[in-house]
Amino acid sequence: MTEPSFLERLDRVESTLAIQQLPIRYAIAIDSRDIDGWLALFVDDVDCGRRGRGREALRTFIDPAIRSFYRSVHQIVGHAVDFTDADHATGKVYCKAEHEYGEKWIVQAICYFDAYERRDGHWYFARREEDFWYSADQLERPQQADFQHWPGPAPRYQPKMMLPRFLGWQDFWSRSPEEEVAAATSKPA
Repeated sequence: MTEPSFLERLDRVESTLAIQQLPIRYAIAIDSRDIDGWLALFVDDVDCGRRGRGREALRTFIDPAIRSFYRSVHQIVGHAVDFTDADHATGKVYCKAEHEYGEKWIVQAICYFDAYERRDGHWYFARREEDFWYSADQLERPQQADFQHWPGPAPRYQPKMMLPRFLGWQDFWSRSPEEEVAAATSKPA
């Protein structure tokens, strides 16, 4: 295996910084209701499933979704990027979001599972899936809301599906603390 050249390393650093701007710009666009700015973050032929392909198909999802709540604030709190090649990457983005929905103030802990693609020198979202640790009114504990209280048209929740998406989650909880310690101490240093 050869060491990457200086230019390859520089490209990787610049690409990482460009990709990390996408979730931040996404949050700002949603919170400021800049739909065109939001759409521009996605590849022009984004797959929107049953809605079709392209940014205009994506518009048919986002416009009604953000009209279901008045105010929002999305805080990006962590982002991991993994490259598959020079022009493709995946990532996980942690986000804490708050939404004003009538008299309720809904707080969510989110992880976005992303795919990124570079086209004509620019990075875009190729795919973005969100999943939730919880969604609850600010006055509720997440457990009281069964981790999924959304008062409006419900986001696509899959209860108890979020955490198994992280490699190691099920393995960790399938072993006792003693087994975990034994497994860790038996690995060569």
